Amino acid sequence: MKHYLKYILTSVLLLTVMGFQPLAAENAHEAQPEKELNVKELILDHLADAYEWHLTSFGDTHISIPLPIIVKGETSGWHFFMSSKFHHGHEAYEGFYIAQEGKYKGKIVEKNASGEEIRPWDFSLTKNATSLIISSTLLIIIVLSVSKWYRRQAKTGEKKAPKGFVGFMEMFIISVQDDIIKPCVGKNYRKFSPYLLTVFFFILFNNLLGLIPLFPGGANVTGNIAVTLVLAVFTFFTVNLFGSKEYWKEVFWPDVPTWLKVPIPIMPAIELVGVFTKPFALMIRLFANILAGHSIVLGLTCLIFVTANLGAVINSSMTVVSVLLTIFISLVEILVAYIQAYVFTMLSAVFIGLAQIEPHHHAEKH
Repeated sequence: MKHYLKYILTSVLLLTVMGFQPLAAENAHEAQPEKELNVKELILDHLADAYEWHLTSFGDTHISIPLPIIVKGETSGWHFFMSSKFHHGHEAYEGFYIAQEGKYKGKIVEKNASGEEIRPWDFSLTKNATSLIISSTLLIIIVLSVSKWYRRQAKTGEKKAPKGFVGFMEMFIISVQDDIIKPCVGKNYRKFSPYLLTVFFFILFNNLLGLIPLFPGGANVTGNIAVTLVLAVFTFFTVNLFGSKEYWKEVFWPDVPTWLKVPIPIMPAIELVGVFTKPFALMIRLFANILAGHSIVLGLTCLIFVTANLGAVINSSMTVVSVLLTIFISLVEILVAYIQAYVFTMLSAVFIGLAQIEPHHHAEKH
């Protein structure tokens, strides 16, 4: 049953990620109908956040889900309305509009008394924020449904192996617990298991959801550096707030020759820098890998349109190459979605484990 479920999930994900191609093709056609295709601008626009959730287009008709806009103007106070008032970014509403160029491109702006574009206080629910709410809600429902099965087993006193979806989730939970958390954290692993399991499934779920071009998927959540920054900050505080005395001793007074510590604190400075570079590496690794994967898929799709003016033979050949490579990279992206969740959780567990070190005991004299 588990093997069948694995094949079904893989097939569904394959079919959905292939939807990147018609979606990107449609966007490419809309982006530059008369001018030469700007691949860089197309990719960046597709990966950027938005104030509406675009679904599809039929000619000049765009179908999208409007999202709530919450802004506080410099002089006009608070404003609450839906993003549909902007008419896909082509019109202004109550003095606010979406900048089409400049340093605030794609963001809501207003003009001050001198006519300069400025950013208001913006608390709008964007596409990425909405995707975060949806994915977190779905993840909570999944986890609670699995825990409900175990609570029911505990009440009835039955001892039987879980089947179906519960068994599928148990496989992941046991794998992360036994292969990552226990060996990396050490004897205090139970204290940090809830956080590390939450991080793993949160990243994995959002990675997979981001590969699906159909609503509610398609948002570039884990490819947004603000999201990976928050995850890295959580790991940073978990490591340092629960670090042992020996951990902080090795940071400020490491076991090295004294001349490396005084009068110039060379090693303490290096160790202190390491405290901040570890979460920074977590942030950049997840952000860069997910962003690069989406960019490659879109870049390969753009080969079709870049070669459109080079003749039918070349364009047809490159279309076949583009389709095959896009399918291949999409399959790789499914694997990368799991690997990045695994690596982020493993490194977080390693950093937590390093902060749980205990004083070294000297061997007893005989």
